[in-house]
Amino acid sequence: MGLDITVLIVDRAWLTRVPSRERLPRLRSAWYADETVLWGHDAPTGAEGWAWPQGPNGFRFAVYEFRNTLGSFTAHFWAGRRWERVRGHLDAELRAGLDTLLSGLFWEGPDGEAEHTETALFGEDGHGVLLARSPEHVRELSATWDRAHPHLDRMREPFGQHASVPDGWVPDIDAFVDLLTQWGHVLTEAARRGWCLVGLSE
Repeated sequence: MGLDITVLIVDRAWLTRVPSRERLPRLRSAWYADETVLWGHDAPTGAEGWAWPQGPNGFRFAVYEFRNTLGSFTAHFWAGRRWERVRGHLDAELRAGLDTLLSGLFWEGPDGEAEHTETALFGEDGHGVLLARSPEHVRELSATWDRAHPHLDRMREPFGQHASVPDGWVPDIDAFVDLLTQWGHVLTEAARRGWCLVGLSE
């Protein structure tokens, strides 16, 4: 998996003022509007990892920078693989919740057919769009995260037995939970604002 991923939360009202085929260029243009002073706004209170632009549309979107991933999709890919190895050893409630969460974000799903982009946002030709979720879907995923995260410690022993690896991406339960917790920050902030969630490949 040599892909990079840039995860953003975006004001849908601003994004959808133009036809679907123009939305990705609109977002990218705003993103690169003023590179000399980009990313200067205050982050959400108490949250790390956020970058807020200073360009003219800076209050319409923000980028979340995942720790320990170097901007690569690889960490998310391998989190999905670790999940596949441990999910069958968990209780049905936790498995169902995390199935919903992960297949809504980056995991291919139990049948390998999970869809991560909603065409209503960028149309059928969303080249470079890895993830696109409407505010409604973001709220659902955020609620799923809220229900699941207090119970993640129940994964510790099964993960250690079935999914841990000596090295590589997401080698243990702590790295797995850390990555999911960061996704939780993204979902919580997007849901609070009523914004979309978008993942772009460079």
